[in-house]
Amino acid sequence: MNWLLALVSAVLLVAAFPSYNLFWLAPIALAPLMLAGARERRARQRFLMGWAAGIVYWFGVCSWIQSTIQEHGGMSRASAWFCFILFCLAKGLQIGAFCWLAGWTTRWRLAIPATAALWVLLEYTHGPLGFAWLDLGNAAIDMGAPLRLASITGVWGISFLFAAIAADVANVVLKRPGIPYVGLALIPLLWLLPATPPELAPSERATLVQPNIDETEIFTAPSFRNLLKRMDELSVAAPSKLLVWPESPAPFYDNDAPFMGFLEDVARNGNEAFLVGLIGHGADGVDRNSATLIEASGQVVSRYDKVNLVPFGEFVPWPLGPIAFKISKEAGDFRAGTEQVVSTANGHQMATFICYESVFPRFIRGFVDHGAEVLINPSNDGWFAKTAARYQHLEIVRMRAAENRRWILRATNDGISAAIDDAGRIREQLPLYREASKAVGFEYEKRLTLYTRWGDWFVVVCALILALSRVESLIHRHP
Repeated sequence: MNWLLALVSAVLLVAAFPSYNLFWLAPIALAPLMLAGARERRARQRFLMGWAAGIVYWFGVCSWIQSTIQEHGGMSRASAWFCFILFCLAKGLQIGAFCWLAGWTTRWRLAIPATAALWVLLEYTHGPLGFAWLDLGNAAIDMGAPLRLASITGVWGISFLFAAIAADVANVVLKRPGIPYVGLALIPLLWLLPATPPELAPSERATLVQPNIDETEIFTAPSFRNLLKRMDELSVAAPSKLLVWPESPAPFYDNDAPFMGFLEDVARNGNEAFLVGLIGHGADGVDRNSATLIEASGQVVSRYDKVNLVPFGEFVPWPLGPIAFKISKEAGDFRAGTEQVVSTANGHQMATFICYESVFPRFIRGFVDHGAEVLINPSNDGWFAKTAARYQHLEIVRMRAAENRRWILRATNDGISAAIDDAGRIREQLPLYREASKAVGFEYEKRLTLYTRWGDWFVVVCALILALSRVESLIHRHP
């Protein structure tokens, strides 16, 4: 029964996110796993149950990884499945650790806040340990009241709320003593928090270009010229002051003089600012995944080099370089940038984060804390093919908008390109898998949220909650 409970939690967690998107399951998804951990006295068994649940969860939510590495990593079907299973085994360890430790926290008098804090702390480790994706709180992006927490605590406060509600359920079923209903008691308090910004009509316009370039296309000189012609046509079809091109698989190199001359001409064609994703080069000659901002005169204002690279997509983690697969031909050749860049154009400050960087809340809030009034997110989700990954990615980007109360202009190669408002709502969207461009509305914002100012302060609070709960349990046991 305990093993079954653990696996039920994995299924509920998968169902809470795209493509199933049953987000209302998120507040109770962890309850069966907590029950299993509390019922099982043997630490080793708890860990194994949690590990199994973690394997099933990552298999279900990230099944697109297998097809991606098979299609773009040049691997056989069997090899791709093998690598994906290794990924699930590795990522599942964190949920295994949660179940192992929750077996103790669920016995404390402050079991509910302690177990919820434990979940947040383990969730926080995903980024530093190599791969971050969906946090539990991301499921609240379309839930009005819980989303009020985003601008105060970041996604971590929402994860805590959902984990606390699940712990409430487990505590009731187990009939454990202690302080009950902590999670449920927090729900009415949500309405005391500032409401999300109203849905007002924006006054600014930006043109998002979606070229729909085939990820596997090998360009010749004529086909490259034809692509540039199409990009130019898409750019002028929906004019505005700010033009945004996506990250793309095309050979856009900033050391290609004719190409850079073409970009200068595009910038002069009625645009006050033009943001383009390209491959940047430095004095060291090493490739970087970059985004360059060009003003109306054709002069380059700034270049941002992607700081957080995709493992196996843009670099191969040490020491796997000699033996690891590579998803793109440049994989392993990109060098990470070293600084966040906020640029001034159109009289306003703007910043760019590229594709996968959206999964790092602390990193994105750094741009806003340094003055960015709007965020731009060039991305290439074409690697995901027609899977749930692009919807999952969009959900993550939307949470970054809600945390910082900033509009995000998201231009992608083949979708999902969209204007996301300061409450994380999708205001306008381009059609998927089609060549298109559109002038979308947005606003510049200057106010700073509590989360933007203080960053991941709530994670520190969770560490204190866990520590104090442990101290209280020792005092209660040995008065």
